[in-house]
Amino acid sequence: MSRFGLLPPPAVPGRARAGPRKRKGKRRSEGREGARSRRQAGRPRCPGLPTDGASPAATARHRRRSAASAAGMDAEEDSFIRLPSPGSLEDGFPEVTPEQVQQQIECCKELCSALENEHAKLQMAKEAVEQRTQELRKEGELLHKNIKQQMSVNRDEDRSCQVGIFLAKDEMNRLRQEKQLLKKELEEVKKRVLWEDPVMMLPALPEKKMVFKGLVTNKDNMNKLMLTPLIRYPLLGGSALITFEKAEVAQRIIEAKEHVVELSYGEDLEELDRCRVRVQAAPVDILLPSALEIGLTRSRRSILVSDLPSLAIPEEALLDKLELFFSKTKNGGGEVESREFLDNSGQVVLTFVEDGVAEPLIARGHIQVLIGKGQYELKISPCVSGDITNLQFQASRCPRTVLLSGIPDVLGEEPMRDALEIHFQKASRGGGEVDALAYVPLGQHGVAIFTEDAG
Repeated sequence: MSRFGLLPPPAVPGRARAGPRKRKGKRRSEGREGARSRRQAGRPRCPGLPTDGASPAATARHRRRSAASAAGMDAEEDSFIRLPSPGSLEDGFPEVTPEQVQQQIECCKELCSALENEHAKLQMAKEAVEQRTQELRKEGELLHKNIKQQMSVNRDEDRSCQVGIFLAKDEMNRLRQEKQLLKKELEEVKKRVLWEDPVMMLPALPEKKMVFKGLVTNKDNMNKLMLTPLIRYPLLGGSALITFEKAEVAQRIIEAKEHVVELSYGEDLEELDRCRVRVQAAPVDILLPSALEIGLTRSRRSILVSDLPSLAIPEEALLDKLELFFSKTKNGGGEVESREFLDNSGQVVLTFVEDGVAEPLIARGHIQVLIGKGQYELKISPCVSGDITNLQFQASRCPRTVLLSGIPDVLGEEPMRDALEIHFQKASRGGGEVDALAYVPLGQHGVAIFTEDAG
């Protein structure tokens, strides 16, 4: 082949000759492509071939650059054409050695093997994903079916529950109406019994613990009240009441009538220095009720409040607290007309302005009342007023008690009581064991209380 060369083109007049211009964009593109090719780590590389992750356009560009580099072309564009060196061209193609061809073949084989392995892995992953997708689809269909079945069962249960609730409400309404009717009937029966049966008024009386000893009375006497008298006996000054353990001792003292009492017991005195007093002995006669008839009247607007606590507050303050409590409608009360503290009983009578307030409170029986800082349970009873319609008395003598009178005021109260007790305990004087002795000096007055003799 003949060698030839081209002369440089003539210079254009008026244009300065400049050096070769550089294409910066191409270099930047080559720099990016080179960085991208360097990031493909772990993959076989062979000269003249792109990596497996490059795009077709990048591959073409890479091939063109490789061909240009192999032919000895520079990236810079000049105004001159360089001729290939002798022997570098053969029939218009660049000269490639067998070693380069073999190296490219080996590189392509490695690349093909890597691609086949990657393809196999992707195929296995695809099959696993498809299998998992089928399993999830089956699970979803089964879950959807179970949800439909459960929803159907829930609808049936809800329907049955609604029917049961409706029937229960109907039954509850019927029972509520029946309860109201029975409650009204019970209230009417209670009112009728309270006003017709006098035995129901007995809870208004003071409570007393009693022991049944087997005594049975006739049916006719079951509504009668047995009252134990509490006799108050006035005792004048200069007198004494002495009760012996035995009735025969008291009878001997009464029969003697006059007694000389030694006042110097326990002292060693001369006969002339001893002090003696004369006292008279007499029986004690009292009047006891033999028959008593009381007409009871139950108040419709009053209640009797008992079981009151023993508090260190005045009676008026306690009455104010009770009135305030029972005047509130939320406590079952109403406006209070009057209040009264019963003497010696610890009970309070409250009278309301309106009728119908006392009955519900009496029916409750007990109520919790806040008094001061404590909560107390008080008893509520009917308020019964009684009038004595018949009272008969009969004289009764105390068998074991003797009245001593005419006692001079020569000793103190305690020494005189001791002297009388010592004297009447001596059997030589006709006395005996003394059970009780009460002495009132001259100038004073006393009250002796007689109760039923348990002996």
